Amino acid sequence: MSARRLRRGLRLLSLALVLGLLAVALPDSSPAPTQVTLVKVRGAAGVDVNPDVVWILMVGSDARPGEDMTRTRGDAIQLVGVDTRTGAAAAIGVPRDSWVDIPGYGSHRVNEGLYYGGPELMGQAVGNLIGIQPDYVFVTRFPFFEQLVDDIGGITVDNPFPFSDSNLKPAGFPAGKVRLNGYNAMAFSRIRKTLPNGDFGRSANQQLTMVGIAREIHAHADRPGFLEAGVMSVMRHLATDLPPGELFRLAAAAAAVKPGRITHCVVQGGIGSVGAASVVFPDTAMAQRLGDRARDDATLESCD
Repeated sequence: MSARRLRRGLRLLSLALVLGLLAVALPDSSPAPTQVTLVKVRGAAGVDVNPDVVWILMVGSDARPGEDMTRTRGDAIQLVGVDTRTGAAAAIGVPRDSWVDIPGYGSHRVNEGLYYGGPELMGQAVGNLIGIQPDYVFVTRFPFFEQLVDDIGGITVDNPFPFSDSNLKPAGFPAGKVRLNGYNAMAFSRIRKTLPNGDFGRSANQQLTMVGIAREIHAHADRPGFLEAGVMSVMRHLATDLPPGELFRLAAAAAAVKPGRITHCVVQGGIGSVGAASVVFPDTAMAQRLGDRARDDATLESCD
């Protein structure tokens, strides 16, 4: 075994110990405000998916202070698959205004699935569109996302073109490699109106942000205490009923992602309206093609 692999194994062992200790210690400590929710989708194991590929629906909650983050509208919506054998990862972005069927509630914007039925219903709605039901749904508030980026020292993204926003980022973001702190990563991921492709461009920028986070984690994963500190930060703000062993497996899968093996696409569609509401009519055939391509090995060879 190489020295690097040995160090990585020791880091993962440390993660397991941290999770086990937290499971015992946290109930007796002062509770931190819930900023992250991780839910296992019941019945997802029955889907015909490679058992080595884990699918997680990542949702940024639009909850305001005092609101239940799991019963408000979602904002950032990304279905992420990780192949635990190869380190490959695929992200399929869904614009938040996509007009889809919400099981039991009829047709609505996809982000309303969280409002009507919480993480599991949101997972069903996105899973039905793409053809892959997530194993887990991970919901976070944007302030915690900012904190996470700051905790890992910031990220670098490859910005394809310059853009700005008079409220979130008046100075704007230049084209090329851009270093982002937590606030700027949030702004980069949320700006929509000034992007040429609107909702589709925002979803693509969210994926660039995810790649930046993965690169940063991969670059520093062997630094003593780095992964453990990240897990500690998440656990202190996490609401979940998953046992420590399952959390460890998810943390290990995330740490094993190879940035060079991340592929990502956004479900395209047309802009229209339903009543007075502006919506996106997703290309459902494209959504299913992306699901078919990524299902078995978390790899997207193309986005068409």
